[in-house]
Amino acid sequence: MAAPLSKSPLFNAFRSSSSSQKTAERPLPNNIPRRNYHIELGAREKALLEEDPALKKFRSYKNSVKAASKIGNVLTVVAFAACGYQLVVRAMT
Repeated sequence: MAAPLSKSPLFNAFRSSSSSQKTAERPLPNNIPRRNYHIELGAREKALLEEDPALKKFRSYKNSVKAASKIGNVLTVVAFAACGYQLVVRAMT
């Protein structure tokens, strides 16, 4: 049975020599930005995030959306109850 290539001494020697060459050629800089760092927004991004008064009349308001959702839920329950009632009445006759 053949040994895995990653466990062979030849592979280990090659890996250690190649990794030492890479670090010897160019050291890793410490000022590389990483993922969780905050980057300040530019002028264009800030302008895009500002509230536009021309679009204010098209914005849906939270309370009216909640009310419409509740009305829709009530109408759905009423429709299902009516259908169920009709099915029961038809089944009994």
